[in-house]
Amino acid sequence: MTPPPLKSIAYAGSAPGTRLIVFGAVHGNETCGTHAIGRIAAELDAGTLRIAAGQLTLVPVANPLAYAMQRRIGDRNLNRMLAPTSTPREFEDHVANWLCPLLAAHEVLLDLHSFQSPSLPFVMVGPEDNAGTLEPFAHAAREEALAQRLGVSRAVDGWLDTYAAGAVRRRELGASLGLPLDTDPRYGIGTTEYMRSLGGWALTLECGQHDDPAARDVAYRAIVNTLAHLRLIDAPDPAPAARLEGLRLCEVFARLHADDAFAQPWKSFDPVRAGQPVATRHDGSTLSAPFDGYVVFPNPLAIPGNEWFYLAKPQPRLTRG
Repeated sequence: MTPPPLKSIAYAGSAPGTRLIVFGAVHGNETCGTHAIGRIAAELDAGTLRIAAGQLTLVPVANPLAYAMQRRIGDRNLNRMLAPTSTPREFEDHVANWLCPLLAAHEVLLDLHSFQSPSLPFVMVGPEDNAGTLEPFAHAAREEALAQRLGVSRAVDGWLDTYAAGAVRRRELGASLGLPLDTDPRYGIGTTEYMRSLGGWALTLECGQHDDPAARDVAYRAIVNTLAHLRLIDAPDPAPAARLEGLRLCEVFARLHADDAFAQPWKSFDPVRAGQPVATRHDGSTLSAPFDGYVVFPNPLAIPGNEWFYLAKPQPRLTRG
């Protein structure tokens, strides 16, 4: 099929201020952000919402090929290995060459997603401030302050560290299994990680289950709260969440075979006890939880060679209330 066009909508206030960009449909079947962005754009065009300062760029459909096909990816996952390239091969490479300069022109990214299994909305934040080599960062306090104002009660961190550790394990498995396992830690770099690499800051908001209409309202409220918190609109700063539960991703497991199966129909943030079976490999071996924690992002439809589920622990850094 002919790839659909790429589209962004830009608004600017009369006073200087923060440059914010908002993404929807980085994954084509995650459309709550697309609907919320459309609602925001309609209000801005009608004058019922007005940008007073700074700049706002809306990208309602970040991956138009995947969106047109009503599936997560077009040729590949846009939210992995995100970077510009001089030799684009897949459609998402062309999208990256368009999105990355857009991100570079802004300071803050709000990326709106949804998830497969039923669960409550949550926000994913970046690392604590650090000068390391994997994801150096200096805006943790800003991310945490905005995370507290998006209207959700749970925050998760630890993405890139966990993904990089998982890549090491997949490298060890790849040689023996002959699977096309992604073993480059940079494969874990998506929209928010790329934004942080440019010196900006960013949040991913998981707004709810894919087809739940309530996820659209979560996405809309988050955009409005972000505009108010960053002073792009003349509105009071939203009050921080009365309680925010913090969790840190610690382990990631890949699906290795189509017959790998979960021990039960897990939902994100279902609790597990140390030693409790989480899944069974096709050879009959059991994957048990190595610690008391929570299952996150369980995907029973995961393609062999890809992420299957994560395990998380409580994280006091993000917990408040």
